[in-house]
Amino acid sequence: MNGIQDTQGVIDAEIAAIAASAAQSGVEETAVRVDYPPYRSSRLRHPTKELHHADPETVELWAPCFGDWDVDPLESDLTIGHASEPIGERTIVTGRVVDGQGRPVRGQLVEIWQANAGGRYTHKRDQHPAAIDPNFTGAGRALTDDDGNYAFTTIKPGPYPWRNHQNAWRPAHIHFSLFGTQFTQRLITQMYFPGDPLIPLDPIYQSLTSQRARDRLVAQYDHSVTSHEWATGYRFDIVLTGSDRTMFETEGDHQ
Repeated sequence: MNGIQDTQGVIDAEIAAIAASAAQSGVEETAVRVDYPPYRSSRLRHPTKELHHADPETVELWAPCFGDWDVDPLESDLTIGHASEPIGERTIVTGRVVDGQGRPVRGQLVEIWQANAGGRYTHKRDQHPAAIDPNFTGAGRALTDDDGNYAFTTIKPGPYPWRNHQNAWRPAHIHFSLFGTQFTQRLITQMYFPGDPLIPLDPIYQSLTSQRARDRLVAQYDHSVTSHEWATGYRFDIVLTGSDRTMFETEGDHQ
């Protein structure tokens, strides 16, 4: 049971209590809480046991691998490839992928997926009664350049309802996936947009109790990225390691 009968007020109270307890402890948590009760949808599917490391060599025998020969530069533009223009606010999302010492990560495969401007994914499991945009699939990928830069042209996604609790809505967000040099090296996170009023109400975002860690999941509006009469621009840098690293999710938390 996912707690769909609970109101936003119930969820807010639980979020506030957990945040107060975390602040009182004086310890800054450095990871997402996988056991986070306000995130009702994860009650039965968050890890409850110690991680068990599988043999990566066996996994890799069955897994696809990607390299720069597989990625076309046009795949970073989510607004093309269909008969017409997608509906919504055209947006450029760019940033750098760096390690904990600030060194660029070159040739990094960065993938994104997202809902359309109406908050609807092109996926059979998404039954949100918003319109499917026939000109927007919502997935793209790119490789970082020698300075660790990536860039996507897309449509700003809309918020959408989900069945975590009564009247639950997810803030606008874009999912990011970064593959390492092996298929087993995959990191997934979410990028939020600044000023979104739904962010404080979102149990997934709030499952990080550190405000510094949360802040690293929110893109910054960058007018130098914005294009005249064409697109708004946002910057979202990703740090892979170290104390300022971007927080990544466990498998399955990809709402």
